[in-house]
Amino acid sequence: MDNFLTEAICEAKAGLAEGGIPIGSVIVFENKIIGRGHNQRIQKDSVVLHAEMDALENAGRQTAAVYRKCTLYTTLSPCPMCSGAILLYGIPKVVIGENTTFTGFEDLLRQNGVEVVVANNQECREMMETFIRNNPELWNEDIGE
Repeated sequence: MDNFLTEAICEAKAGLAEGGIPIGSVIVFENKIIGRGHNQRIQKDSVVLHAEMDALENAGRQTAAVYRKCTLYTTLSPCPMCSGAILLYGIPKVVIGENTTFTGFEDLLRQNGVEVVVANNQECREMMETFIRNNPELWNEDIGE
């Protein structure tokens, strides 16, 4: 398994340990992690701190030239908000742990030239399946059901 996806999984586990939704993300530039984050909707009572948004926030201010050379790793397929941020910052590649429990806006990313790689990672899928089964109200709140 890719070491950077492993780091995103570590972020997802950190979020779960804090009582949150187990989704993690890292942003990689020139083979180094420049931002990492996990979903913090529950922990910080936030409407925008999905894993990808948290990783972007934690990367700090970067130039467009940096983002155009980054890869974003996320344990779950990105939602419309996170996909929009990926497009806004011109991130050219996204590696997704799994998209079985939720398929985000991958087609939008692809249509806009983003390389999308789905790892079909069993650990990512099992973590989300368990969370959704045990916390359907939190999951449905987050995805608008």
